[in-house]
Amino acid sequence: MHAILGATGKVGRTTIAALRKAGVPVRAVLRDGSKAQALLDLGCEIAIADIHDHRALTAAFEGASAVQIICPVDIRATEAYSCMRRLVDRIGDALSAAKPRTILAISDYGAQHSSGTGVTLIFHALEARLRQLETERLILLRSAEHMENWARLAKVAADSGRLPSFYHPLTKLLPTISAYDVGSIAAELLLEKQDTALRIVHAEGPRRYTPNDVAAAIGLLAGREVVAKPLPETEWQAALMRAGLSEDYARLLVELYTAHNADRIDVEKDVGEIRRGTIELVEALRRILSA
Repeated sequence: MHAILGATGKVGRTTIAALRKAGVPVRAVLRDGSKAQALLDLGCEIAIADIHDHRALTAAFEGASAVQIICPVDIRATEAYSCMRRLVDRIGDALSAAKPRTILAISDYGAQHSSGTGVTLIFHALEARLRQLETERLILLRSAEHMENWARLAKVAADSGRLPSFYHPLTKLLPTISAYDVGSIAAELLLEKQDTALRIVHAEGPRRYTPNDVAAAIGLLAGREVVAKPLPETEWQAALMRAGLSEDYARLLVELYTAHNADRIDVEKDVGEIRRGTIELVEALRRILSA
């Protein structure tokens, strides 16, 4: 039995579909039972558990030989880092009680750093918590930024012809991957017969893209010229808050973009391995713009 936390998200759904196709029994862990039908149709067992409910979350993990976890984020939390740290602790406590043989955690590029990376610090904390557990096999799947994160800006750019970019310079090659590829790679790792106690795997797409590449791809799909424009750093916080983020979460993202531009959000040198997805940026953007 493989228990998948975050079963209705892009990563979780893709992992589940691949595992079920391989004939592996899956327990989909959901917070909202109204979203269970599609997973029942795939032949999943369903467990309803809120991350804040230790007993329910532990029960959702118990009896599973492998558990895949992802730490949810709340972009509107007034104390974003503290809120996410509590979630990490609750997930860690439930795993400690359930004792699955294999744990796969969706982590992040840059998780090796203990300071100065904003939101990514939560993944550093997640990895540290999981390393404390007594488990036979721990897989840390560090994901590059998801292509789907361009969704809101892509739609604005398709309408206006301008793509505001937090990334400087516009020729900067960015590691990125589709969330669907992350889910597929996670399934591959869970199905592999390896007994390595700790694996660190970096996941990114078939190639890296610059903000200029993103603008060109949007323009191709929109049938118009789209030009990337650097957003001045003094405007980042306000722009993120206008998009609906809390002041505290926006501050963490500002720190993250600063770290990105300083080349700190990348593969950890000489550690682990790199797995590449197959979905090109234009495919991911086509899905976004046609939604």
